[in-house]
Formats: sequence, C-alpha cells, structure tokens
Amino acid sequence: MRACLAELATRFMAPVAFLSASLLFAAGPARAEVSEIRITRQPGIIYLAVTVMEKGRLIEKAAAAQGVPDLKATYSVFGGGGAATDALLSGNVDVVTTGVSNMLLLWDRTKGGVKGFGSSSATPMWLLSNNPNVKSLNDLTAADKIAVPTVKISTQAILLQMAARKLYGDAAFAQFDSITTTLGHPDALASLSTGGGGLTGHFSGSPFQQTESKLPGVHVIATSTEIMGGPVSNAVYFGTQKFHDANPGAVKIFLAAAREAETFIAEHPREAVEMFVSVTGEKTPVDDLVAMIKQPDMFYNTTPVGTMATAQHMADIKVLKTRPQSWKDYFFPEAHALPGN
Repeated sequence: MRACLAELATRFMAPVAFLSASLLFAAGPARAEVSEIRITRQPGIIYLAVTVMEKGRLIEKAAAAQGVPDLKATYSVFGGGGAATDALLSGNVDVVTTGVSNMLLLWDRTKGGVKGFGSSSATPMWLLSNNPNVKSLNDLTAADKIAVPTVKISTQAILLQMAARKLYGDAAFAQFDSITTTLGHPDALASLSTGGGGLTGHFSGSPFQQTESKLPGVHVIATSTEIMGGPVSNAVYFGTQKFHDANPGAVKIFLAAAREAETFIAEHPREAVEMFVSVTGEKTPVDDLVAMIKQPDMFYNTTPVGTMATAQHMADIKVLKTRPQSWKDYFFPEAHALPGN
C-alpha cells in the first residue's frame, strides 16, 4: 500500500510543478478584481497548506509577482465545515477549506453554483474509541457516542456511512448516524482526555488522533484508508461560481499561492510545521508534527483524490439529487488538467 501511495504522490507532483510554474510566469499581469481574498480553515494539520499561505503571505507574494501589489488575504477559523459553508453562502468568505462532502452538498443544492478549486490535503483519519468492548466497527452499539466535525455530512460522517453499507448492506447506510454528535476536534480530544460528555469515540484527524491514541484505554478501531481502500481528499478549496467568474485574476493568484504552499511543504517540512505552530499555537512538539507530515500516506497537494467515491455514495443515498459523471463536474476548469478522481 505504501508503495502505491508513494507512486501516487510522485504522479501528483509533476503536473503540480508544471501548473505552478505556468501560473506564476504566464505572460501579462493578472488582474485581481477584489482587493481581498477571505479564506477559511479548521483546526488540525490537515490545514497545513492554509497556514503556510497565511504565515508566508503567499497570496500577497503571488499577487505582486503578477503585477497586483495591493491584494491581501484574510483567514478565518471555523470548528466545522457546516459553519464555514454557511459563511460562504452568506457572502462573508470567498474560499472555504473543508471536507469534500460539504462542497458536494453545496454544488448540488446550488445547481453547480459552488465548485472546487482543488484539494488542500489527503491525510488519513482514524476512528478511535475508549470503550474496551469496541474493537472494530462491528462492536459499536447504541451506547456509544462518536464525535465527528458535522453529523451526516462531514467527511468522517460520510466515511461511517460508507463503512455501514459495506458491513450491513446499502439499506443500512445510516446505521451509525444516530450515535454521532457534532464536535470540533479540539473539544473531542478534551472530552476523551477527561472522560466527560459521555463521548466514547472520535473520528479524528492529525495531530489530534495521534495524541488521542496515546491516552489510556483509547485505541484505533478503523481508518479512512481501510474504509476507502486508499487516500481521500479530506480538505478541499471551494467557492462560488459567481466569485470565480467575477474574479479570474484573484482565482489565478490564489491557485498560484496554494501550489507554492504544497511545494514548500514538500521541500521544507520543518519550516512548514514551524509556520503552522506559529499561526495556530499548536502544542504538539515540532519534531512529532514533522514526523507526521513525512509519513508516506500524508499528501499535501491540489490534486483531488477519492472524491468520486464520496460523490457516488452521496448520490446513492439521495443526499445528492444530481449524480456527477466525473469529478470535473464539481471542480472548476483550473483543476481539470490534474490527474484527479
């Protein structure tokens, strides 16, 4: 599996490097029609690329390189994808960074009025439990209570539905829905640490899952890689068709910055982690974080991966009214040259 993932990472990097160069050095300056790009992220090293963009002022740098010296970026932190997508629809942010399932839901509800710019990361997610009687998904009962970022629609919630279909059949996709609860990763970690709130599990993300796995009695019972059979983009960049069409220069600049962030992470992992710690105040030791992002199954690039499997599941269970025929249906043309799926 690691060999396959390494091959996948190599295949991703070539087109990314080419596209990054072509965006940064295309003839003529880009025109940024807005003076500010408002971007969201959530807690966790899943969002490393966004913190690198913020700390390194990569949007401002890309704008200046393309002859737009006054464009600035502002960043907001949300506890879950639901609140971030609400902010997008209300016009308070321009680019949301969160799970692909949230993007797909808005793409469907707006009839294509919301689409993706690209992936931010594809990193494994672990489902952990402090219940000694729960060794696998088969052991979960109504007595369990599992934290996910947003019930029913977050990436973790969708993964639980997909797992339920595999275990119990298509009609049982909601088998685990009733034992999930909406809780941000930091709060879920705190609850598992103290034993408060009746929480018995957390479908987590890095670095929270690594910290949780070291707590007494807490153990991994499933992973996103096991459920999906490979990596899945768990943070994607997306925005409205209206913003995209009205601001082609700003979109071009944003993508140049996103690709510079992924290149920087690959070439300077320690410096990237130090930026992350500086921006977020993360308490996990830098050495531990560097070791995490260097794992062969941790991808930080703009190529969408595993998104069609998510989309097909959501269409199967009628959450999506429109079934996409390709991942390109819900990503803007700027991403179409990437080897996504």
